[in-house]
This record gives sequence, C-alpha cells and structure tokens, in this order.
Amino acid sequence: MAKKFSFRRSFRIKILLGLLSVLAISFMFPRGESIESEVAVGSIWIHDDLIAPFSFPIIKDAAIYREELRRAGASVYPVYLGNNENSIIDSLNSYDNFLLKLIDQVISSDSIPGLNPTFLSSESFNKFLNLRRSEINLLQKKELNLKELFSSVQKIFKEVSEKGILSELPAKDSIAIREGNIDRIEPADIFFNIESAGKYVINKINRKAYPPDIKKILTEYAAHFVFPNLIFSKSLTEEEILQAKDNISNYAGIVNENERIIAKHDRVTKETKLRIDSYKIAKGEVTGDEGYIIQFLGNFLHITALMTLLIIYIFLFRKKIFNDNQKILLIAIHFVFIAFITYLINNMEVNAPLQYLIFIPAASMLLTIIFDSRVGFYSTVIMVLITGALRGNDYTFSVMNLFTGALAVYTVRDIKNRSQIFRSFLFILIGYTVTVLAFSLERFAPWENTLVELAFAGSNALISPVLTYGLLIFFERLFKITTDLTLLELSNFDKPLLKDLSRKAPGTFNHSMTMGTLGEAAAERIGANPLLARVGAYYHDVGKTIMPQNFVENQLSNKNIHEELSPEGSVKIILQHVVEGIKLAEENNLPKEIVEFIPMHHGTMTMSFFYEKAKKLYGEEKVNINDYRYPGPRPNSKETAIIMLADGCESAVRAIEEPDASKVENIIENIIQSRIDDGQLDESPLTLSNLKNIKEAFMNILLGQHHKRIRYPKQDEIEKGVEADKEEK
Repeated sequence: MAKKFSFRRSFRIKILLGLLSVLAISFMFPRGESIESEVAVGSIWIHDDLIAPFSFPIIKDAAIYREELRRAGASVYPVYLGNNENSIIDSLNSYDNFLLKLIDQVISSDSIPGLNPTFLSSESFNKFLNLRRSEINLLQKKELNLKELFSSVQKIFKEVSEKGILSELPAKDSIAIREGNIDRIEPADIFFNIESAGKYVINKINRKAYPPDIKKILTEYAAHFVFPNLIFSKSLTEEEILQAKDNISNYAGIVNENERIIAKHDRVTKETKLRIDSYKIAKGEVTGDEGYIIQFLGNFLHITALMTLLIIYIFLFRKKIFNDNQKILLIAIHFVFIAFITYLINNMEVNAPLQYLIFIPAASMLLTIIFDSRVGFYSTVIMVLITGALRGNDYTFSVMNLFTGALAVYTVRDIKNRSQIFRSFLFILIGYTVTVLAFSLERFAPWENTLVELAFAGSNALISPVLTYGLLIFFERLFKITTDLTLLELSNFDKPLLKDLSRKAPGTFNHSMTMGTLGEAAAERIGANPLLARVGAYYHDVGKTIMPQNFVENQLSNKNIHEELSPEGSVKIILQHVVEGIKLAEENNLPKEIVEFIPMHHGTMTMSFFYEKAKKLYGEEKVNINDYRYPGPRPNSKETAIIMLADGCESAVRAIEEPDASKVENIIENIIQSRIDDGQLDESPLTLSNLKNIKEAFMNILLGQHHKRIRYPKQDEIEKGVEADKEEK
C-alpha cells in the first residue's frame, strides 16, 4: 500500500524548501560587484594597491547625478503651440456674417423665430434685431450700425490675438513658443491668459462711447470668442525634459588602464569610493553573462554554506522543528523576506542610511517567541552574515545587527505576555546606539552623519516591536503555531474550559493542577518545554466535565457507579471522556499541541482494573485484552510522555494510605517501568537519563505533597464528627 504523502514530514519538501530559499537569496546578490572590495567612506584600505586592469568611466555620485537631472528638467521651458493668430478674427467674421444674414431674414419675413438660433440671450438677439431695423430705416446713427459695432469688437480681438492668449498659466516665468522646428523663448507675463484676455476685451468695450444697453449686448457677444491661440503641449514639454536629462552624463571622468585606483593604507574618501564602486560595476560588465554565472555559483555556494550551519543545528538539537516542514517554511520565510528587504534597499538611490530599515531585530524576536531563544540567536547569527554578504561583506552592518539582534532575543526569551514585546524598544535602541557610536568614533565620522544614523536606528527600534506584535498574530493564525505566549494565555484559569473543569469536576481539576506541577518540574529537569507540559496537563482530562460523577476523584460519596456496571460498560464510559475531551478542545480552538495530550496521556494502555474484573467474571480465555485498551496514539514527544508518567504516578501515590519515601519511590519506579514494558514510551524521544531525572522531579514534589502529618489530640473523634468537649463532660 502506497504511503500517504505528508507535506509536514516529506523529506523531498524539506529539500525543496531549502533549495528554493538558497536560490532566492542568491539571486539578490548585486550583479557584477566584486564583494571583496566593499568599503565605507572613512575606512582604511587594508588590501594591496588596487590597479585598474582596464579603462573604465567613473560613475558620478548618485546624489549629485540626481541633482543634475533635476536641474536639467527644471531648465526646460513649457512648450506652447501657436494657432493661427487670425483664428479668433476668422471666427468673429464668420459669426458676424451669419448673424447679419439671420437678422435680415427675420426682418424680411417680418416674423420672429420660435427658437433663438444663436448663443445670444433673447434680450440681446432682439436688441441686435432692432438695431438692424433702425439701420435699414435710416433711423440709426452710423456708429451704431451692426457692421460698425462688429468691426469695433474685431479690432479689440485683433489686439488680443496679436499679443497671444495662453491656454494655461505656466509654472515658469518664460515659455517656449514652437514655430516649426524653432522654439522662441518669451517672458510669460507679456501674454494674456483666458481670464485676463476676457477682462481686457470687456474693459475696452466699456470704454467705448456706446449706450449701456449696447455695451451689455456687445460684452455678451464678445465673451464667446475669448479662447486661447497659444496651446500648452504636455507631450512636447516632456520630450524636451527627457532630452535635457539625456544630455547629462552619468560619468565624472575616466580611470585609465594600469592607473592606481587606491593605495594600500589610504583612507577611503568619497572620490576613491566612487572609483572603487565604478570599477566593480565595470568589472561585471566586462565579465558578461559567463562571469555572472560563475559569480552566481559562488553566491549559491556561499548561502548554502551559511544555511547548512543553521540546518545542522536544527537537525541535531531541535528535531521537532526539523521534522516539521511547516516550521522549516516559517524560518525560510523570515530569511527570504529579510534578504528581499536588503535587496530593495541596496537598489534604492537615496542619500540616507536606509540599511537601518532592515528589521533584523524584528525577525530575531519573532523566531525567539515562535521557537525559543537558541533558535532565535542562531538564526540571527546566520541572518546577519547573509545580509552582510548581500551588502558586499558589510562587516559594520553585520556587527551592529548581531549585537542588537542578540539583545532583542534576550528581551523576549522568557516572555510572559504580548505587551512585553514593546520593552524591547529600549534594548534595540541601546544596541544600535552603542554600535553606531563605536564605528563612528573609529572612522572620525562627522557628527551630523552620526546623528542621522542614530535617527534611522531609532526608527528601527520603534518599528521592530510593532512589526513583531503584528506579524506574530499573523504567523500564529496562518501556520497554527503554538507559542509560549499562546500557552500562557491558555494557562489562565478564567479560560472557559478550565473554569468549567474547576466547577463541574473539582477532583479532576485538582488532579490536573498537581500533574501540571509534576510535568513542569520534570520538563525543566530534562530540557523539554515546561510551559507546554504544564498547560497540557491542565487540559488533559477536560472531557470529564461532561459526566464528572463517572470518575472516582469527583465522587463525593462512597458510592462508585462502576460497582454496578459491567466491565465493558465501564470501559465504554471511561473511553468516552477522551472522545469528549478532544471534541471540547477542538470546539474551543485549542492548539494541536494541547489537544494531543488528551489521547496521548493514556496511549494504548490497558484499563487494568476493568480488565482484571472482566477476567474474574468471564474467565481469562474469553476476554480480549485489546477491548480494554485506550485507542492511542502513544506519546510522541517528551512533554506528552511526561504527562503520561505523571498521571500514573500521581494517581498511584494518592492511593497510598501512609506514604513514605520508600513507598513513593517504589510506586514511581513501578509506574515508569510498566510504561516502558508496555511499549508506551517507544515513540517518545525520552532517554534512560531523562527517565531518571523525571523520577527525581516526581519524588521531590510528591513527597512534599504527601509527607507525614502530626495527628492532633482527639483527631479520631473530630474525624467521626464527635465534639471533643462534649465527650469530656
């Protein structure tokens, strides 16, 4: 039968995740850069003299080049296209002829049209009509003839057109008027815009010696012909800007073949750093695709070596993580994401220390909270080496983030609540402040540069805790991860399941609390997760809240219902608490790691009391032992195995009438040995040394709980309910 595929345990998936992660990070190395020569301004060149093996151009400083491009773009005047300057006059002429012809038709037909066929108001149209009638009847002054009026308006527009009307106001004080292939540069303030042209026309009409009603209709008439004859061309302007920028060279000079770029022990200045950076880029261009493939192979091996160190650690010391591909994927996401942020920042041409926005402290805290402090620290070490490599073997960056990341791990190593994440702000700030000051003093860096770096480092310290808080919730829900924070929240006795357990099944609740103490102590002794063991113990018997009276620890009277039931009936009832417990746990969204304690603390053990009872009733040959076993599964972790042992030991020791050290020790040894003999611990990673330490932890606690107590005078009478003073009388 074919084995069922499991994403979480498939070794092929593990290999694929590792390969994809290494490939993704390898692609983020800058192409062509010779990473052995990464330097910072102010540092000392400790290598041999760097001699140019070929001639190459010196690339300008990015900030200077950007400023030159900005100035080039700013030097371009907005381009305007000139319409025919007579276009407004031609429009006026056409409309004047149309209007005169229309008015004459109306007069000759001696009827007014039902609809006004012009853009004029009815009042203005009628006024023009009356003026024309008076003109025909020789009752009108010559200067008030329509043709004379239209002519005077045309003269005003001729002045405006010749000067020019801009379609929109320019952002600059001059404009370029495109005439064929020639641009004529003119001051912008000599031209009209639409608003000023309209005001000019109205003002000129109002200065005429016309009656007010004539001025009014001419103003309305003229307003429709104020339109631009110099049109702004956005596309032509953008073309001019691009051309101006294209004319700006990105090179500040040239280094000739065999020329010394920098000498050994020289201090790196801005100029020499530009030469070195230019050489690295030129070297990549010279090597071409073949060189890139060779370099990529080197990058791939580099990242593989670093990631292998982390994988070896996880394989040797964190098997539970190594065996779960979902957890491997989560770690890979952190590495690839941080590498991607580094890649983006490397490619940003911004004159600011953006490397402080690579949130390595946030990744350190997340990995510590999700897994543990050692995984968090080892991951931080590998992460700073990888990001340092991506930044060109940036030693300064690596040291800063290693120190700060380690402090971030320290702040959340024993986290008790989510708000504790925010106390890391101070430690991250201290880490960056110390390292920034250290390297700045080493390099005699200007104080203004140091202050800028501290400001960016402070923003990292501020953002990292917030980022950690948000991403932690995201990863917990997406990957269904149980962190110590989740466990601490589940250990709160106000949680509905624990509250129900204490109220409905107080005996089981007290038993669970004792087991939690036993489990926590034993887990601490063997290096397991004490918190997981304690919380798992709290919830291991929650199924007993459904019918608590069926279990002896909750039976307040001396009557035991199982005395009246058949063995198989009792087994059915006992098994049901496991089923109900799993159901309740899932309904309350308990993590898988906690749900596992419910069936695993019983494993596949035999319910010996009912099995023996059945043998006596039916005969041994008629009883199948498998009918009296729990269905399992058996414990597969240190924590679930500890709780199985604690369950047996606590119950057995509680049954001792007069416990002493010898009896308790014998009981514990017997319980542990019986579990081993029954194969219940075969799937757990417990060693013989672990079992010895577990036994010692159980002994200390159980002896403390069941020590001998002094019997007080007349205690027998008190226990029987007899009043001592009454007996004396």
